[in-house]
Amino acid sequence: MEKNEEYEIDELIEIQKKIVPELIDTLINRQNMLRLIYYNQPIGRRNLASVMEIGERIVRNEVNILKEQGFIDIKAEGMNVTKLGYTTLEVLRGYIHRFKGLYHIEEAVANKLKIKKVMVVPGFYDEDPLVLREIGRITAIYLKTLLKEDTVIGITGGQTMAMIADEMKNEEVALSNATVIPARGGLGKNVEKQANTIAAKMAKKLKGSYKLLHMPDNISKELLKSLSEDPNIKEVVDYIQKIGILVFGMGRADKMAMRRRLNEEMMTNLKRQGAVAEAFGYYFNKDGEIIQEVNTVGVSLNHYKELQHIIGAAAGIEKAEAVIAISRLNKHLTLVIDEGLATEILK
Repeated sequence: MEKNEEYEIDELIEIQKKIVPELIDTLINRQNMLRLIYYNQPIGRRNLASVMEIGERIVRNEVNILKEQGFIDIKAEGMNVTKLGYTTLEVLRGYIHRFKGLYHIEEAVANKLKIKKVMVVPGFYDEDPLVLREIGRITAIYLKTLLKEDTVIGITGGQTMAMIADEMKNEEVALSNATVIPARGGLGKNVEKQANTIAAKMAKKLKGSYKLLHMPDNISKELLKSLSEDPNIKEVVDYIQKIGILVFGMGRADKMAMRRRLNEEMMTNLKRQGAVAEAFGYYFNKDGEIIQEVNTVGVSLNHYKELQHIIGAAAGIEKAEAVIAISRLNKHLTLVIDEGLATEILK
């Protein structure tokens, strides 16, 4: 879009805000309703009213408007978004992004963190869990724009990474003969959120291949050395050095310490030293300085600092300090976050 066109659109939006200030609330509410129906379809009016925490009468009126415009179908099993509704939802996402001035917020966050790019998803994850699905969707779309022939993609574990794989659209044909591998070992008991599971799911959707790393993340260096002699494990460890695109979640130091089951003394020590983030085998303070090293399997800190294509995704205002700290490690970072987290970072 040309600069003049962008200016005209922004100017029109500002005029709309002044003449019909109630427009933005109505627009956001109906977009939110359409989005909720899309993610939960088929869904009945009563369930929708419960999810939105509003009266059934209000839902009935709004739903009738969406149906009259051809955005949804209503059947015995519930409501479904039509093809027109899906297309409209895509357009509304961009419009609301501009209406809220999120382009300016993205630029401000990128400048403050001194990183390559910031993408802000409208909404507050702390108030609306569906925002995480939007983060997953946006990240998946952006990831595909970076793919080249024989790209090796590394991805870590966690809820946000799992959502990226879930929201990625299935490709009809292979985009780039990509190989997806776990960028770190297993951590925790939830199989769906393990890097191995996420890597396999993403590879299938990209019509690519994948390698699995059958090794826990927090093992001793002696055991790591011993296990690395296994041909299957050595193949994946060698592949990690070939990662061209890294997609990772940003963990708070205290939460990651709990997942690693550190003892109380170690956790107290981390807090005393001001640890706010954990990544790539280290705990960091708010300035991105190393506080403590931990045994880990996967992408090393030195390797991370050399990567040109890295995508970090996070949601929730509690991640602000962790995001700020990790952003200091590589200026090539592209950050995908929610509106609430972006606002918190700028405070």
